[in-house]
Amino acid sequence: MSPALRPYQRDAVEAVLSARRSGVRRMVVCLPTGAGKTVVFSHLARLARRQVLVLAHREELLTQARDKIARAMDGAAVVAIEQGAERAPADAKVVVCSIRSLHEERLARVTRGRDVGLVIYDECHHAAAEDNRRVLRQLGVFDEGWTGTLLGFTATTTRGDGKGLDDVFERIVYARALPEMIEDGYLAPLRGYRVSTSADLGRLSPGGVDFREDELSEAVDIEERNALVARSIQELARDRRTIAFAVTVNHARSLSRSLNVLGVPAGIVHGAMPKDVRAKALEDFREERTQVLCNVAVLTEGFDDPGVSCVAMARPTRSEGLYAQCVGRGTRLHPGKTDCLVLDFVDLSALSLCTLPSLFGAPRDLDLAGGDATEARRAWQRILFDQPGFELEAGALTLREIQDRAASFDPLSLATDAEVRAISGNAWFSLGRHGVGLHFERRAGRPSEALVLRRAPRGKAWEVTLDGKVMDRFSRMEEAVQAVDYELERMGRAAARSARDDAPWRRAPSSAPPALAAEALRLAVWRRVFGK
Repeated sequence: MSPALRPYQRDAVEAVLSARRSGVRRMVVCLPTGAGKTVVFSHLARLARRQVLVLAHREELLTQARDKIARAMDGAAVVAIEQGAERAPADAKVVVCSIRSLHEERLARVTRGRDVGLVIYDECHHAAAEDNRRVLRQLGVFDEGWTGTLLGFTATTTRGDGKGLDDVFERIVYARALPEMIEDGYLAPLRGYRVSTSADLGRLSPGGVDFREDELSEAVDIEERNALVARSIQELARDRRTIAFAVTVNHARSLSRSLNVLGVPAGIVHGAMPKDVRAKALEDFREERTQVLCNVAVLTEGFDDPGVSCVAMARPTRSEGLYAQCVGRGTRLHPGKTDCLVLDFVDLSALSLCTLPSLFGAPRDLDLAGGDATEARRAWQRILFDQPGFELEAGALTLREIQDRAASFDPLSLATDAEVRAISGNAWFSLGRHGVGLHFERRAGRPSEALVLRRAPRGKAWEVTLDGKVMDRFSRMEEAVQAVDYELERMGRAAARSARDDAPWRRAPSSAPPALAAEALRLAVWRRVFGK
């Protein structure tokens, strides 16, 4: 029996039909993992008047698509698989194909005698690869006179190689975001922990969309880190069925060994495994004979196991698309499942690593400390709305710490934040998110100026200048302020006293020579630093 469509699934179907009526022939529907993409295209396959070709990449996707489309057809048409030794019969209305097996001769035989009017491309972010484009060209989807429809489905339009999909598809006709689907109750809430490791990614190649796997594996597949990952899963995931994402097969084996040493039953799965061995590993995981499944690039697509309630990102990534696919393995609803826990293992790196908070539009360094990502997203949006211009310096912070910092940020008065006031009794003034400044007198009647300005997003980001001369750089603004205060003490008692709020020169009128009043000095700094 054909499953009933959810409201957003009906909207997706209507968006596809409307786009086709307006002349769009190559289109994309973008829905997060667990949203029921197969249900949507099964419904569209049932509506199709001409024959349908479904293109998929993984064996699991072929079987899932065939079964769901057959249910949607409710026995009214033949749905068959074309892969390996399997041949679709001539009377099949829907043919589900492994795109990798469609060499030129086989594709010609599959389409011979068929009037294909709808080509459905599952996980269509792969479409830009040259051999996949070759299949689409042979189907004629780029021909001026083609009368069919190419309909791509994906959870992410981002590719690992950075190639765009605009050369293949004309338009994204419908999309729903993961946070939106969770808030509407269609996907499981996500909670997260940030686990810092000592692995150093600093020497990895900075180019490309993501890290090179050989370099990444060498950096993270180390005994101490694997032991930390295993202990974190044991302590935080407890009895949750967990998928751990690894970089390479050797990395997955190392993680599995570390888990088994702690008494946590773990298995591995990877693409090079024989079909029956991989099926057994998946069965053991589903039947809970193993609690953790360490995998390499196998469970990022087409893996449907709603009982998964923890995702361990032991594989750091800079690709938001890959990260979203990994996390999506735990978002499906399931009886007795209240949420999914995501463990982010964050290594030392000046590059931006994807984390659960960044997937939700919150600061990537936010430590959720087991909290709900949706609630953190709402709180961060409130901060940005209530405190325009508020920004965070690099470094892990909890949501409560961020809220406290936002509460102390005053963009109108530019009041110095609480951290600076707590460590210094001097008359530091705020330059908003850009830093702080201080005026003092090295010699009577000769004001001097110290500035602490943010010059980089992370690392030693805070630069100290004295009267325009760069003195040093620090990782935290508070460290820079303390360094300046120390130098003032070394300059002598008069200089140190002149930096205080109650220094007599600060009360002088702005026209009184030779000094300028403190407020006029501050305004001059603002104009010089920010060009205002």
